[in-house]
Amino acid sequence: MIVAPDKTELLTRARAQLASVPGLEILENQPLSAHTRFAIGGPADLLVTADRIASFAQALTISQESGLPWVVIGGGSNLVVSDAGFRGVVLKFQGSSLQVDPTASGAAVTVEAGAVLQDVVDFSTARGLRGLETMTGIPGWVGAAVYGNAGAYGHSISERVHAVTFLNGEGTRTFDNAACEFRYRESIFKQRKDWIILNCILRLDNADAVELQRIANDIRRIRDAKYPPTMKCAGSIFKNFLLAELPPAVQAELPANVIREGKVPSAWFLEQVGAKGMRVGDIQVATYHANLIYNDGRGTARDLVAVIRQLKRAVGDRFGISLEEEVQYIGEFAE
Repeated sequence: MIVAPDKTELLTRARAQLASVPGLEILENQPLSAHTRFAIGGPADLLVTADRIASFAQALTISQESGLPWVVIGGGSNLVVSDAGFRGVVLKFQGSSLQVDPTASGAAVTVEAGAVLQDVVDFSTARGLRGLETMTGIPGWVGAAVYGNAGAYGHSISERVHAVTFLNGEGTRTFDNAACEFRYRESIFKQRKDWIILNCILRLDNADAVELQRIANDIRRIRDAKYPPTMKCAGSIFKNFLLAELPPAVQAELPANVIREGKVPSAWFLEQVGAKGMRVGDIQVATYHANLIYNDGRGTARDLVAVIRQLKRAVGDRFGISLEEEVQYIGEFAE
């Protein structure tokens, strides 16, 4: 009779294989609360980070073949990690190189997935390259921004993505913009979580650097007032709604002034069900913004998920529509 290896044996074997790969940092029982903006989450059995694509690709293959659960994370700005942590391998690609190829009308900027989005925004605006200035203040890394088609103030990063290179389990592939299937806060990479973004090429236009910096500074002031940089939160928890996709009965209830560029803020629906100020433990819904939930101290994932589920239920009962989270979940959560 063949006896399958137990979890401890699988971890020991994976740890040994990963240790043979140059350029990896391997941490055992690392609290994931230190790697998420919510500052919530239990330990990962193994946390593996790499700065080089070749090292990361080897680590990913070992993890996929280890028999253990595995997941890839970025900067952790949009993650909810279970209090129990993640029983398996958590991988982070931290490559952050940035290369600029000037063109007649602007530049093609090739940036690795581990680059901080704000650093790329600052880099481009300082050089008079237009296209990312409205994303100032959005936390997280470039890979996650492409993965979730991040955006603000009527613009999304997909407008500037020329191509994306990713690992698909067999090697690297490159998709053009159309193949990425971008939609509002969506991409093909959200549907294919086994496809891991490595880098992207952004097409930016020439513009006046002073004007771009003014726009970025104005947006940053507004954003920092709403989402202070020290606040332990993921920004808005729920996606906004596309007006055209809402039932006619719901559309009829909407005040005209809440409809913006064909979208309806989730915050409006949340306000109608009394979300502002709701609190469970140290998890707080902001008193000034119904779509902002933050960790006000030593909050837990259990309480955070309880608040999210309560809000979804309330809006569903009142309007017959389903709120959809922008955040991603890692680990096991009780129903």
